[in-house]
Amino acid sequence: MLLSAFGFSLMAACVKAVSQYDIPVLEIVAARAIVSLVISYLDVKRKRISIWGENKTLLIARGAAGFVALLCGYFAMTALPLAEATMLKHLSPIFTALMALLFLKEQIQRSTMLCIVLSIIGLVIMVKPDLIFSSTVNELPLISVVAALFGSLVAAVAYVIVRRLSQVEDSSVIIFYFPLIALPISVALLGDNFVMPGFEALILLLLVGIFTQIGQVGLTKALQYEEAGKATAYSYVQVLFALILGWALFSEIPTFWTLAGGGFIISGALINVLWKR
Repeated sequence: MLLSAFGFSLMAACVKAVSQYDIPVLEIVAARAIVSLVISYLDVKRKRISIWGENKTLLIARGAAGFVALLCGYFAMTALPLAEATMLKHLSPIFTALMALLFLKEQIQRSTMLCIVLSIIGLVIMVKPDLIFSSTVNELPLISVVAALFGSLVAAVAYVIVRRLSQVEDSSVIIFYFPLIALPISVALLGDNFVMPGFEALILLLLVGIFTQIGQVGLTKALQYEEAGKATAYSYVQVLFALILGWALFSEIPTFWTLAGGGFIISGALINVLWKR
């Protein structure tokens, strides 16, 4: 999960950077899918296993859920500061725990309940601090926040599906299905809005795909060996990476409300991870 968080952090930075070249979000998704499709196909062939898997219905559902989550996440990354977008995206462990309870019968522990409460408090402080404090404060754009939250919800669905699939499918096959589904959908929706990328934008698009693959491999491997709610909580270290990359690459200084709300969210995640120990 730490490797996954590092890969996804670099991916997010590349997405934000390439969006400054006026590359549409759907084109970024398509470029990522092309790179991931090639790497995943070669990896499956290297293992000498079938690329189609056993449970095609769940594999397709995982790919579709991943596409929607990715589209929402990329939109939030291009519209919000990197740290804020990452923190909102990482509310997904809350949804993952609830989905895992409903569909995998994984019990929600007291630590996870406390994590949910703290994360909700942190979300309110980040997004609508005026609900708690009467002074005039800067709020995050609502449409971007809604996109990030919906993306987190759909990502949780994808995580739970991966958790179930990982018991019967090879991790490389699970990863392969995401670009297999995402590429034709993103190309169809992009239509005539394609923008020819220059050299720098093309390099960034390639890096989006490569860093995504690193993140996907780490995530899928982790979900093979740990409960879904617990495993995804480790990804909160990505928030730290986002703060550093946002400051270093885009001169983004997180607001007090971002740090305060993020502190609640991360504290909840740490409690969820470390409680049993």
